[in-house]
Amino acid sequence: MIPIRVNDIKQYFYCPRVVFYQYSMPVEKKTTRKMELGRVEEERIDKLEKRRKLTAYNLAQGTRKFHVWLSSKRLGLSGKLDLLIDSPDGLFPVDFKLTTGQPHRNHIYQLCGYALLLEDCYQREVTKGFVYLIPKNDAVVFDFTPDLKTETLRVLDEIRGMIDAERMPSPTPLRNRCTDCEYRNFCGDVF
Repeated sequence: MIPIRVNDIKQYFYCPRVVFYQYSMPVEKKTTRKMELGRVEEERIDKLEKRRKLTAYNLAQGTRKFHVWLSSKRLGLSGKLDLLIDSPDGLFPVDFKLTTGQPHRNHIYQLCGYALLLEDCYQREVTKGFVYLIPKNDAVVFDFTPDLKTETLRVLDEIRGMIDAERMPSPTPLRNRCTDCEYRNFCGDVF
């Protein structure tokens, strides 16, 4: 089984070529302005989040673990979760996003990938998770339904099929995503 990173799920929905380039045509990518801003914000949020009370998440009892590395051979999946809240009510993955808009489909599937990893690593059902919108200082809750979990596993199989066949996918139809893409120079059919 080809090992996949949780971040690859998000990238695949954003533009499948990003994942293709990373696995099938490893090329040196450039660091974009958006990537650098994300790194700086992550450091800032880490400092603030350590002081935040769990009541902000309606989870008064529990512990917070930052930058939790998760890996499952059974799922062929790994990733570093921004924040894990472990409470008597369950395990809750939290993924931080530097965006002013609401979470998109790619964010939800990435978060579900973390939920699947948590279930496999901790042998506990994970039913909810949060996408924390940094600029808004707000957490959006998502339910992990059986259908969402099944669809996330199907997407993992689809990604593996693309990598295994070394089949370059079509680019994203949303060309504005290409503007800041670290792989922009390699899409000769787009630019």
